[in-house]
Amino acid sequence: MDRTRRAASRTGPAARLLARCAVVAATAAVVVLLLALGGGGLLVVAAGILGLVVCAAGLWWFVARRGLVRLLGAFVAVAAPVGVLVFYARSGLWLIALISSLCWAAAVTCGRAALHRARPPRSQRPVRARRPKRAVLIMNPKSGGGKVARFGLVERARRLGARVILLDPSAPADVGELARDAVEDGADLLGVAGGDGTQALVAAVAAEHGLPFLVISAGTRNHFAMDLGLDRTDPSRCLDALADGEEIRVDLGDVCGRPFVNTVSFGVYADIVQSPEYRDDKTGTALRLMPDLLAREGARRLDARVDDTRVADQQALLISNNPYVSPDELGGGGRRPVLDDGELGVIGIRVENAAQAAELALRGAQAPGLTVTTARRVEVTAGGPRLPATAGGEEERIPVAVDGEALWLRTPVVCSVRPRALRVLLPRDRPGVPPAAPPVDWRRLLALACGRAEHTAPGEAVPHRRTVPLTGTRRRPGRVS
Repeated sequence: MDRTRRAASRTGPAARLLARCAVVAATAAVVVLLLALGGGGLLVVAAGILGLVVCAAGLWWFVARRGLVRLLGAFVAVAAPVGVLVFYARSGLWLIALISSLCWAAAVTCGRAALHRARPPRSQRPVRARRPKRAVLIMNPKSGGGKVARFGLVERARRLGARVILLDPSAPADVGELARDAVEDGADLLGVAGGDGTQALVAAVAAEHGLPFLVISAGTRNHFAMDLGLDRTDPSRCLDALADGEEIRVDLGDVCGRPFVNTVSFGVYADIVQSPEYRDDKTGTALRLMPDLLAREGARRLDARVDDTRVADQQALLISNNPYVSPDELGGGGRRPVLDDGELGVIGIRVENAAQAAELALRGAQAPGLTVTTARRVEVTAGGPRLPATAGGEEERIPVAVDGEALWLRTPVVCSVRPRALRVLLPRDRPGVPPAAPPVDWRRLLALACGRAEHTAPGEAVPHRRTVPLTGTRRRPGRVS
């Protein structure tokens, strides 16, 4: 049996059935519009596209302008979709639009389910862990609005035999140094109840000494804990790992010698978090600063070398420790399907006017203003203020947000990944990571619906994102080489 037939034999009937349902539903969405051409099928499509374009332009004016133009942008962004719905209702096209939309939604839902069943995400098999004898846990009482006290983490940790180092909010300490002192005192496990930035600093010490690391989800957002499948609503459940735990290995990011577990941001977001007012008023600070950062002539732009590929003049760059499933997954609910793939996720954005914002809304990842790829090494440079160097002369530094922490780093800023460098101790009883819905790839869906399967060599990565450089030259999906 050749490789193609072996791959097809592993594809279950449920996946093929779902793929066929997706193709049928997508075809039905198109047929409904074609049959209704005389009754306004073309108008349904044209009005929908026009509404999307106008809404995207309005959003751009809202975030990139001030004063009356910003107010106008907000009005346009809201009025555009409302106007489309009113047009459908008053012209009698609402039924056509509804049926076609439902068919398309069914196609996307079935398509994602089919691709997930055909190639479920690779998951790492944990190994049973020994119970630590000298666990040391560093806890920040202010993190997450006081979760350490609210969930009784100190008392519970001590009952389980751990030594707790409680940080003093009035006297900031070097948590990395505290972790190194704990190792010298014989600690056989390090853990942190705090934000992702603190997690990363202690994780680096654990990785350096080959010790297991315990994540306690006592931060505000807990992105790292979420991608590990831990309970973010009750951080005390993370402590169960001290008595009944299992271990996995995950990657650890590095930016100029500083560790990170989630993301490193450059450009617009990094500039915003430098503001002293950001912590108290995130939305207001962002709206106040974004017009200058997005549309002002002479605003800082970023250049980067992603492995061997150069991307230029970007407004924002986000480098993640393992890629997110898609650019849409960068909000609060964004997830990384795996944490041990040995790659950085790279997302770059350049949108300089309302027309480019509309193009991004229409084309998504295919727009020339969006770069989505993976890499092993990313080197970022940019024009910026010259600051005095420690050894004399001048050096260029740029604002960087590392796991949400505001820093200024000397250029070039180099990001890399240390594959499977960190041993993470997890409780055996945990919510787990829900499967990520893959982006819809119609070529793969058609092949699956027809009973064919793409053949992938043993160990070869399955492409799951499309790389679109800012130059507009399309590259094949997969890793940057």
